[in-house]
Amino acid sequence: MAVHVLLFDAGSENEGIHSLELQGTTVVLLFEDRDDAERYAGLLEAQDFPLPTVEALDRAEMEAFCAGAGYEARFVPAGFLPQSPEERLLIAPPEKNMDVSNWKEQDDPQLASPAEIHEPITSGNAELEDFRRRLEGLL
Repeated sequence: MAVHVLLFDAGSENEGIHSLELQGTTVVLLFEDRDDAERYAGLLEAQDFPLPTVEALDRAEMEAFCAGAGYEARFVPAGFLPQSPEERLLIAPPEKNMDVSNWKEQDDPQLASPAEIHEPITSGNAELEDFRRRLEGLL
């Protein structure tokens, strides 16, 4: 049985698969319906993600890939209706996402600059930094 997944830079050596972080687990969505996958891809693009390619792949192969990579494969059947806030993420991306502007560099630290790897971003303004720390503490 074929499922549809979202790939970034499909077919290149920098190919990546879309995933979610749910309760500390990396989840790869396996859409039964191509239209659902394309709608999800469009929602990602609306959030300033690069537009992923929707690819049809064998479900058993994808489940084996996910298991081998330590990911959870989550099947999204056609007509799926979420019953919880977590399940809603299977049909629409979260409002808050990880920065993907340098996702290619994340796998190869040599491509990222030393500042990106070791130093936090600061403004240089002590009052602003104190305010930022207090806001982060609320989260």
